[in-house]
Amino acid sequence: MDRWLGLIRSLVIYNNPVRTRAWRRFYRGILMPGDVAFDVGAHVGTRTRAMRAAGAQVVAIEPQDLFVRFLRHSLPRDVTLIAAALGASEQQASMAVSSRYPTVSSLKPDFVTEAKHAPGFGHVRWDRQQNVTMTTLDRLISEFGVPRYIKVDVEGYELDVLSGLSRPIELVSVEYLPGFAGLTRAAIERMLQLGSCRFNPLVGEQTTFLWPEWRDAAATVAWLESLAADAPSGDLFARFETE
Repeated sequence: MDRWLGLIRSLVIYNNPVRTRAWRRFYRGILMPGDVAFDVGAHVGTRTRAMRAAGAQVVAIEPQDLFVRFLRHSLPRDVTLIAAALGASEQQASMAVSSRYPTVSSLKPDFVTEAKHAPGFGHVRWDRQQNVTMTTLDRLISEFGVPRYIKVDVEGYELDVLSGLSRPIELVSVEYLPGFAGLTRAAIERMLQLGSCRFNPLVGEQTTFLWPEWRDAAATVAWLESLAADAPSGDLFARFETE
């Protein structure tokens, strides 16, 4: 029963019309018709649908079995759904799943251990394990082409996902969690290894960039580390110089 309650909760929170319209407007500002986009951690497909509404060719990646079943029956037919996780290599892995709060299911054991004591996670229980197939961003690029944008929201596993990427992409976003600034700092360092880039966050579910000008890594890390542990999470965008 908790699994179905978790799905319903996610649909109520993330798939409401107001939020969907806002994300569609946002993605029309950064994607052009025909662009390839990867939605890593597709969840209930809110961002996938918004990217597709912007005209993108979307590859949605989601490992959680309940969400995969929902997405198979609800996504537009021209969206490619990959029922897998992404990481540094192709392998089998075990994911800690929260049936009631599936948005915080994670492949990173340290994240689950530390989150139990972090602000905003005290009510969460990871009550089961799911075996998942893992592939890499490089493998998806070889199959579907170079994306203009990659969105990564994988509850502490962002660095591992980016470790499976060997080239800069025009736009990449990773979820940032103020209570886990070190994880985001590591993701920033990885992106700098891929190429020169600058950063700009979306706070919470807002669809307007926080800063009028994109900032370098040092300024971005300083902002991140200034946040209170219980500040809202969000998406940190990196814009690469790809030419």
